[in-house]
Amino acid sequence: MTVSTTLVWFRQDLRVKDNPALTAACDNGKIIPIYINDTSCPKKYQRGAASNWWLHNSLKSLQKGLGGNLQLFEGDPSQIVVDLLKVYKCDAVVWNRCYEPWRTERDNDLKKQLANLGVNATSFNGSLLWEPFDISKKDGDPYKVFTPFYKKGCLQDGAPPRYPIGTPSRITYQKVLEKGISLDALALLPEKRWYQTIEKNWSPGEEGAADRLANFLTNDIDNYKFARDEPSVQGTSLLSPHLHFGELSPHQVWYAVKDKYRSKQSVHVDTFLSELGWREFNYHLHFHFPSMCHSNFNPKFNNFKWETDVSSLRAWQQGRTGIPIVDAGMRELWQTGFMHNRVRMVVASFLVKNLLIDWRKGEEWFWDCLLDADLANNNANWQWVAGSGADAAPYFRIFNPVLQGEKFDKHGEYVCTYCPELAKLPPKYIHQPWSASKEVLQDAGIILGEEYPEPIVDLKTSRRRALDRYDRLTS
Repeated sequence: MTVSTTLVWFRQDLRVKDNPALTAACDNGKIIPIYINDTSCPKKYQRGAASNWWLHNSLKSLQKGLGGNLQLFEGDPSQIVVDLLKVYKCDAVVWNRCYEPWRTERDNDLKKQLANLGVNATSFNGSLLWEPFDISKKDGDPYKVFTPFYKKGCLQDGAPPRYPIGTPSRITYQKVLEKGISLDALALLPEKRWYQTIEKNWSPGEEGAADRLANFLTNDIDNYKFARDEPSVQGTSLLSPHLHFGELSPHQVWYAVKDKYRSKQSVHVDTFLSELGWREFNYHLHFHFPSMCHSNFNPKFNNFKWETDVSSLRAWQQGRTGIPIVDAGMRELWQTGFMHNRVRMVVASFLVKNLLIDWRKGEEWFWDCLLDADLANNNANWQWVAGSGADAAPYFRIFNPVLQGEKFDKHGEYVCTYCPELAKLPPKYIHQPWSASKEVLQDAGIILGEEYPEPIVDLKTSRRRALDRYDRLTS
């Protein structure tokens, strides 16, 4: 009796537990696991340096979890998959679905090509609680507003998310001549070791993801609704990079929370699960409206006049705007590959509304610098702040960075962590050092424009300018 051999194509599902494609392949017989570093995707969506660092370490973890049997390749997946199926004489190929427009198109074409070759190609849901094509309004149209999408489309009308499955009971590898390349040959790590700070704070891989989830459930979720807004404390889950690379599934997270609390009501739990809902909504939008990857979701914004201000953009990128919480956020991003969610909204609002710089410039910078750079979430969140997206923040909602800092970083601990030159200022001036007297600044060892920059824009004036321009757009 001939035992079937299945090619298992890992993508953004770099885990062994709760991996539907892997489990199905193992149930079918022997497997050949592969990962392909896709160089054929649009250039602007090639991973940034921070994401490449994460991927390198995540693949190292997966290789260990698969007993050293993972083969690595680089190039066009469509060609590589077909070639390997022929070389290894596989009966089938499986993968877990991705939802970027070019990937869904490529995967559909590949399935047709493989069908013509007599190869069974099957894809699975390993990344979303509710897939975009399963949730729709009564008239069949996709949702464009989060609350009805989540509460009605998902929780009320949608099927409950599947319960996560464990590690396959048995994994049998087909013995083959390795055709892949080494992890180092993928050249995902930069020559200069700028990522030491990142290494200290993060543990990529399935084990690190499980530890992060367990720590969150033990220490942080019971105060999540309030602590998540304070950047100086550990109040968020920090699971986003692990979810993006698929080191754990949203199903594992969803049911880890559900199983812990059972029927117990908790505003903190509801708030956290709704954040998973936002992730689902962003994928829902990008599946049904793929043009928003590069265009305004709201076409009115195609006529919006953005400023071309290279020096201000550079000051924002470098954390040298003279607005402390903005600078702290941008420095946190550069140093750690991450930024607190509340601060992400503040720095984004400052860029697109106070500076009137196109949201796409911010999206590009985040894409290059974030460990959790995820197309659907990065793009949808930037458009939400800009006002051009679905369910967008009203155009007149402009975050005041001083008030945001004073409310959520009351004692300036977060700002002083990343802007230590401000540490000797009295707390009342940390979020607006320009309002301090010369004597206070002198006592703190600060000369504005030298130790710390003067604001590159007046907050009140720039707010008024933004409102005037948005008013012209909507009139």
